[in-house]
Amino acid sequence: MAFMRYYRGLPHGETTVEEFRAWLSQFDADGDGRISREELEEALRSLNLWFAWWKAREAMRAVDANRNGAVDGDEMGRLYAFAHKHLHLKMSQLEE
Repeated sequence: MAFMRYYRGLPHGETTVEEFRAWLSQFDADGDGRISREELEEALRSLNLWFAWWKAREAMRAVDANRNGAVDGDEMGRLYAFAHKHLHLKMSQLEE
């Protein structure tokens, strides 16, 4: 028997930074408060986006300012802006 994990989807309509951060936190598999490329890929896959692995890689290249391989701290605002611009997710109150 296979077990599937069900994730809460993004709220319908516009999403705030706080809602986006809360949604992403459910994909933080190791609980370290940071989002790795693999965790971001899983988040994008949950939205049924095509080429989630590629989009996650591109997002990490764009937003991981300190190049530690994870989105943490202030980089979350950059990921939020990236998702709005490149993934066409409906966002409100862009904060950087």
